[in-house]
Amino acid sequence: MLKLSGITKRFGSLVANDHIDLEVREGEIHALLGENGAGKTTLMNIVYGLYAPDEGTIEWKGRPVRISGPSEAIKLGIGMVHQHFMLVPVFTVAENIILGKEGGFLLDRRKAVEEVRRLSEQYGLHVDPEARVESITVGQQQRVEILKALYRGAELLILDEPTAVLTPQEVEELGRIMKNLVSQGKTIIIITHKLKEVLQLADRVTVIRRGKKIATLDTQGRTEEELAALMVGRSVSLRVPKGPARPGKVVLEVQSLCAKNARGLPAVQDVSFTVRAGEIVGICGVDGNGQTELVECLTGLRRATSGHIFLNGREITRMNPRQIREAGVGHIPEDRQRRGLVLDFTMAENVVLGSQRQYASWGVMNMRRMTDLARKIIEAFDVRPPEPAYRARSLSGGNQQKVIVGREMTRDTSLLVAVQPTRGLDVGAIEFIHKQLVQARDAGKAVLLVSLELDEIMALSDRILVMYKGRIVAEVPAHEATEEGLGLWMAGGGASA
Repeated sequence: MLKLSGITKRFGSLVANDHIDLEVREGEIHALLGENGAGKTTLMNIVYGLYAPDEGTIEWKGRPVRISGPSEAIKLGIGMVHQHFMLVPVFTVAENIILGKEGGFLLDRRKAVEEVRRLSEQYGLHVDPEARVESITVGQQQRVEILKALYRGAELLILDEPTAVLTPQEVEELGRIMKNLVSQGKTIIIITHKLKEVLQLADRVTVIRRGKKIATLDTQGRTEEELAALMVGRSVSLRVPKGPARPGKVVLEVQSLCAKNARGLPAVQDVSFTVRAGEIVGICGVDGNGQTELVECLTGLRRATSGHIFLNGREITRMNPRQIREAGVGHIPEDRQRRGLVLDFTMAENVVLGSQRQYASWGVMNMRRMTDLARKIIEAFDVRPPEPAYRARSLSGGNQQKVIVGREMTRDTSLLVAVQPTRGLDVGAIEFIHKQLVQARDAGKAVLLVSLELDEIMALSDRILVMYKGRIVAEVPAHEATEEGLGLWMAGGGASA
């Protein structure tokens, strides 16, 4: 269906794609696997017409084509769902799907709703056409993006990091949707760094490393270790090496905390727990069960309605985010673009956010010191491209995450609140950050880990708390926890974990 030959793309001195060949067969799920910044998304942006290649050719169904823009790609039958969704929150599902394809001066909303409902039923993408996008889950928003592409006649669907923002349950559902789409004649390319999902979902996988194609393989019979080695060019430990914890004094104490969500409804209900120096406490739960609001209370982003929060014996319940940071709390936020970075700032400017006063003299920022810190983080966390003057907006999602993790881990803190710290990262970076979290624990920091990745919670935590409907419903020593037991607590089953 699609053949790329010798595709090369440069951005100044950076070679993002270096003479890449790729063939995608009709009716297959083809995974594009690689590290952050390997060039996967750039390659697919060329296929979708967002970039023009500097060298190379594209063939579509056996004939050469020049794809001058997304509208040309859509006419050919190529659709792309980007990692960060492009939806209008105040519009309905149906309005978002037909946007740009209204087909006349007057919009027939009833007809649009009926057409979207028919499409959603045909492909098993169940979503209410009349619901506002701002009121539906992230998983449902992704379905809307897929329906947008199908509405425009896409035969080839490119999904960029499709599972990066989904819960485990939504990942399973997406897998079923993809298999159903293929059974109805569609072809799918998934851009990913998640080894397990490549082996579960894809028929074939092409590995890209530092802009070059390394191999194309059938996934049947392959192992995660084999793919990881191809991906990063070395053997990778998929298990976190860590010794027993040596908990010390209580660093964080939460007492009977209650908070409301943005709609004024109870989100955190009578939550109490502690985190000690020298331990990692993991909080797991299905997304939307109060984890976000709890973290916002701990970091000063949301006011608690009642209860108390103590850091090293000092109450911080009513402090603002700056005061809490200065008291010794590091925060890796779950939404890197909204809460972690200023996208139009450079890396050097972003790595001092929250500590900028330490890098200013008489109101003037010391760019040399900022650049030195950025270079240290770039080297330690392998941020690509390694340019402190590069704007955060231009980084891949995974490299944006590395900048945030590097900034928070290099600060002098007694408590690190890490929320989805490896979201959007490749296996090599995940291995590195997991080691960093364990080292922070072993150095005497208290670490509160909040993650939707149950494997990550079980691998890193010393104690595990389960949240369900705003409450802590279970506390389990990590060595006693099982995936089945935790899953039952997460679903509100109340079975012993």
